[in-house]
Amino acid sequence: MAYIRDGRAPVPQDERVSANMSRIRAKNTKPELVLRSMLREAGRSGYRLHYTKVPGRPDVAFVKHRLALFVHGCFWHGCPYCRPRTPKSNATFWLNKVATNQARDKRKNGALRKLGWTVLTIRECQLRRRPKAQLERVLKALEIPI
Repeated sequence: MAYIRDGRAPVPQDERVSANMSRIRAKNTKPELVLRSMLREAGRSGYRLHYTKVPGRPDVAFVKHRLALFVHGCFWHGCPYCRPRTPKSNATFWLNKVATNQARDKRKNGALRKLGWTVLTIRECQLRRRPKAQLERVLKALEIPI
């Protein structure tokens, strides 16, 4: 299957790589769904998904509490905890891509904090290794007794 290219990413040597990359989601990723499921089980609803009225469109936003949650994939956001490997092909592109994502994340967080929001970033590896600890972080930020 041929994919239309917009010039932002290098053309992969193997078309299977392109097919795989095209299936990667930006919204409703597995880590996001896990976090939302845990929030529902804890009785915390009333949040907005991908809230567009604030900078950065947080993955989960508790508007009343001014709490923005970002669920970051380790590869795409250069996780400092698990340090995912850089692909061997087009390494320069990927290093630049991750650095650009990190700079954008920093700008978004700063803009939200300026507006009086609390920002929590939950990494994919943290959610996988210690899901309860991540839920506790969110509940603590919401000032709810655990």
